[in-house]
Amino acid sequence: MQHPVGSPLPPPHQPGHGPALGWSPAAHHPGSPQGPAPVPPQAPGHPMAPRQAPAHPAPAPGPHHPGPAPASETTGHVSLPPGGPVAVPSVPPATAAAPDPTTTTLAVLLIGPAGAGKTSVAKYWADHRRVPTAHISLDDVREWVRSGFADPQTGWNEHSEAQYRLARRTCGFSARNFLANGISCILDDAVFPDRPVVGLGGWKRHVGPGLLPVVLLPGLDIVLERNAERSGNRRLTDEEVARIHGRMAGWYGSGLPIIDNSQLDIPETAHLLDEVLSRSIASPPTW
Repeated sequence: MQHPVGSPLPPPHQPGHGPALGWSPAAHHPGSPQGPAPVPPQAPGHPMAPRQAPAHPAPAPGPHHPGPAPASETTGHVSLPPGGPVAVPSVPPATAAAPDPTTTTLAVLLIGPAGAGKTSVAKYWADHRRVPTAHISLDDVREWVRSGFADPQTGWNEHSEAQYRLARRTCGFSARNFLANGISCILDDAVFPDRPVVGLGGWKRHVGPGLLPVVLLPGLDIVLERNAERSGNRRLTDEEVARIHGRMAGWYGSGLPIIDNSQLDIPETAHLLDEVLSRSIASPPTW
């Protein structure tokens, strides 16, 4: 548990109760010096009575020139709920209508091979939600490491695995914090069904059992075509793409929902994703 250090902070700002309107550190620390007690008023003629100032005629009223309006404070201490593990969505009763995934706070994990369209679909889905939604891409977070970046394309080793684990944990922490504050999240990652070290267990551990995984798995010709349009370290060799795509076929029979978006554009895929999520909320997959 972290403890605050340094000087005490003033209380949260309230309208009409700013620091200039009566707050002082002494008022919040019992036993601290309060200064001399006020002197009660004395009768006229008493030695302690204040002298009366000579009377002067009141000045004639003149044109009124209003001064600058006091600046209004629009920031202050905002209390943010801490992020905790995301719980499994509550299953609606049999008589209730299917939940609307477009207005429900959700945690979604979009899985698929390179070239499946995960990032494009995730961004579109997040952009067109009717509730606040964040998109978190594991590849983007991995590339926060600028010096010493361990690219798995050059060989999977302890350094690339460590950076992957750090990125996944960072994504999980971010998702939990967003969700605790009412913001949905969609994460995307190329999760392999046959690789426990980079499998779903880590995502469930870092986000929570309420995470809803969905697999995007178009045909091999589609992912090869999309991969050819990439550049930099995001572009893989055709052999690597085919190998990854073949391993992703292991998701068939896993019980996870799978979307074949070979013949679907991005908006159509996002719409189908909503339908899949609605079924997943009503009957969460076992994973």
